[in-house]
Amino acid sequence: MRLDRDTSPEVDGPHVLVRTEGRAGFLTLNRPRALNALTHPMVLRIDEALTAWEDDPAVETVVVQGAGERGLCAGGDIRAIYEDARAGGTETLDFWRDEYRLNARIARFPKPYVAFMDGIVMGGGVGVSAHGSVRVVTERSRVAMPETGIGFVPDVGGTYLLSRAPGELGTHLALTGAQAGAADALLTGLADHFVPSEELPRLAEELRRAPAHEALARFERPAPPGRLAAARDWIDAAYAADNVEEIVDRLLDSGVPEAKETATTLLTRSPTALKVTLVALRRARLLDSLEAVLDMEFRLSHAALTSADLVEGIRAQVIDKDRDPHWTPPTLAEVTEADVARYFAERDLPKTR
Repeated sequence: MRLDRDTSPEVDGPHVLVRTEGRAGFLTLNRPRALNALTHPMVLRIDEALTAWEDDPAVETVVVQGAGERGLCAGGDIRAIYEDARAGGTETLDFWRDEYRLNARIARFPKPYVAFMDGIVMGGGVGVSAHGSVRVVTERSRVAMPETGIGFVPDVGGTYLLSRAPGELGTHLALTGAQAGAADALLTGLADHFVPSEELPRLAEELRRAPAHEALARFERPAPPGRLAAARDWIDAAYAADNVEEIVDRLLDSGVPEAKETATTLLTRSPTALKVTLVALRRARLLDSLEAVLDMEFRLSHAALTSADLVEGIRAQVIDKDRDPHWTPPTLAEVTEADVARYFAERDLPKTR
């Protein structure tokens, strides 16, 4: 989840624009000043539209896109989560429950669900796009799950997606929060097709008239080279370790400058979030469905909501913007097995499916 800096009401109209044109239904996330960050009403509106279109024979394809020039969606309304966590409230849990249910619904939607993953696509933005059946990236795409930087863990099915990336590439993206460009999103299975950004309006027009696979065939191009393929050897070697401390040691001992820089990045993240995320990824690999992973992530999110690190991480990155979080515990060595186990404990929570 990245970072909504705009908590204003819907002064610019509905925050999700819903329309049908030709054979397609269009969902436009419409909070451009907040980089289209998701709110609870937006999640419910998307779900409502999918309900209407699922059995509507006039709608053959669903297209999701973002208003403005900066991206599809930067994630959830992080300020609202901060205030709710500080107050000990439950509104965030209600939001996450419905958001995760929407993520599962998108993955199972019976019609082509075409996501324009242009520009910034982070956290909740990944949830409303990367579970779709047709995922389009551009040369401007920056896809990421940056949760460990705010004391949180990848959610919205992020551990499901990243645990299934080739080798340990998903582990690298999950722990560091690094951004994947178009080629790297394709390589890691977060996207399917590359279309130049300038062609998206024409592709949208074509989707009004033609089936998704026919429209894409006219506009799909090879993606520019990425970064992860060339780094695969040191990434796989380091992140195959059994714990985060060893991952950091392997990165530092690799002799690769980029790997050493990555180790430095990891040491700025929440130590607890890093350890919980690594265990979550390993467990997600063994779970047989997105729904099962989302149920696990809901437990993790609930635990994070009551942790010191989530509030402190948001404070440092968004509220005070001093970029100097004081994590609890402050080091990897001080995070105990019991600290990690608390996140995975069974709780009396509603299922997300």
